[in-house]
Amino acid sequence: MGRAVRGALGAVVLADTRRLEDCFAAIDYFERRAIPFLVGVNCFEGAARYPAEDVRRALDLDDHVPLLMTDARDRESVKETLIGVVQHAMTRAAQHRQTVGT
Repeated sequence: MGRAVRGALGAVVLADTRRLEDCFAAIDYFERRAIPFLVGVNCFEGAARYPAEDVRRALDLDDHVPLLMTDARDRESVKETLIGVVQHAMTRAAQHRQTVGT
């Protein structure tokens, strides 16, 4: 994963509620490197639906990590997710600048 994220502004961890354990390595990777990321819960036909807070708890996400419901097959949904990660990265960068500047 190292080369894929070098220079990345942010990342999306796409979560499948049937296999949440598959997300832990990616979440740990981005947290350890302080790379802004969000979790997109892939909602598709036939998948069990869980409240966002239940998924957040199951993944042990910090409050500042956005969690969005998305459908990776739907162009508009993917666009909203990508916009979300860019907005999150910009917010985190602004917070970092404020902390460093004080």
